[in-house]
Amino acid sequence: MTMTINQELIQSFKNKYQANPSNHAVENAIAKVGFNQASFNNEVVKAHSFVFSDETKHGKITDQKKSGRCWMFAALNGARVNAMEELNLESFEFSQNYTLFWDKLEKANFFLDAIIETADEPVNSRVVQHLLQSPVEDGGQWDMFTALLKKYGSVPKSVMPETYHSSNTYGMVSLITRRLRAFAKELRAAHQNNASNEELTAMKEDMLYVIYNILVKALGQVPEKFSYSYRDKENNYHRIEDITPQEFFSKYVGWDLEGKISVINAPTEDKPFGRAFTVKYLASVAEGNPITYINAPIEVLKEAAIASIKEGHPVWFGCDVGKMSDRESGIMDKDLYDYEAILTEAPHLNKAERLDYGDSLLTHAMLLVGVDLDANGNPVNWKVENSWGEKSGDKGIFSMSDQWFDEYNYQVTVDKKYLDQKWLEALNQPIIELEPWDPMGSLAEWN
Repeated sequence: MTMTINQELIQSFKNKYQANPSNHAVENAIAKVGFNQASFNNEVVKAHSFVFSDETKHGKITDQKKSGRCWMFAALNGARVNAMEELNLESFEFSQNYTLFWDKLEKANFFLDAIIETADEPVNSRVVQHLLQSPVEDGGQWDMFTALLKKYGSVPKSVMPETYHSSNTYGMVSLITRRLRAFAKELRAAHQNNASNEELTAMKEDMLYVIYNILVKALGQVPEKFSYSYRDKENNYHRIEDITPQEFFSKYVGWDLEGKISVINAPTEDKPFGRAFTVKYLASVAEGNPITYINAPIEVLKEAAIASIKEGHPVWFGCDVGKMSDRESGIMDKDLYDYEAILTEAPHLNKAERLDYGDSLLTHAMLLVGVDLDANGNPVNWKVENSWGEKSGDKGIFSMSDQWFDEYNYQVTVDKKYLDQKWLEALNQPIIELEPWDPMGSLAEWN
């Protein structure tokens, strides 16, 4: 049954609105400061002292600026804790520009391969349109980053510093995307004209050089070997000579990348707990391990994160940061905004329903670097290291309530030793493939 909006209906709405005298006062407040400030719950602030019972080390706060590199920043911010210990430094920063360069080139290669693979699909099919939408987006996932680290290693920030387009990626990504879409058309046309695999590969190689050319001009030359000078905590001078990025990562971080696992909490009917999942067409390095998550109850994620933090290891996590959080104060709390007090009673969706109905998804990655446990060992608030610079939160540190963790945190990555063996058994079963557009896919470009 179709209902039309007519003048009689509009007048009834107007009369109902004007019958409540508080509506006008709220209207004025929202016009002045917006929904969030007008509904800000100051009582919540009292629950966030930014003091935590258990903490890990962390370096100076980083700033991803106008880019969606949160997943890189969070991973490298975790890795630098090891480097700080090995090099005896108070703080240290890896080059996010270096990993950005290789991520864009690898994504371009993966995209072109996917276009060839799907060349028999109609161009307006959902999968082809998904591939064409954001072939080299800034977003990514933990397993995509480990593939980059394995293949290319990492370098100190001074070895490959930021450029205009590493800190402001939109223009560069737009130019590359337009070229890749045109390349997709050429490859599909060549396939339809019965081009051989060798011919398509040769075309792709020429196309990749175009992307490489843009990346070098936008981000700079990537080092094959480098030297690095620094002074340690005692002001002693050191110089590391003629080392490759792969050697630097291996020697000064030394992570067992195969020993880490991502655990998600997606309580939807299509994702049973105790099973492992991957996402179709979500990758960068073609030969890297596929994206792999184990789905588990939220308490499993918390227990693993607490165990890691207690042993001094920060925890990479993916969440929906735009929900019930305040960038200025750095507070993430499910009761932060009392929207119902200034608007109308809100319909409620639980965590599973928010995923199913498109109201929530992975939008941002950060690091858990502390937790405040009560007398019974239960988490109250979590200490979060963000990558939005020192002007956000408490000089870049955020405080997340445990209830916010329940509702809007979806993923943690920890060493496998912090996870009960019964959950790791999921890796011995067939991995379930999720569609490319699943909300448990790539962390979106939220900043």
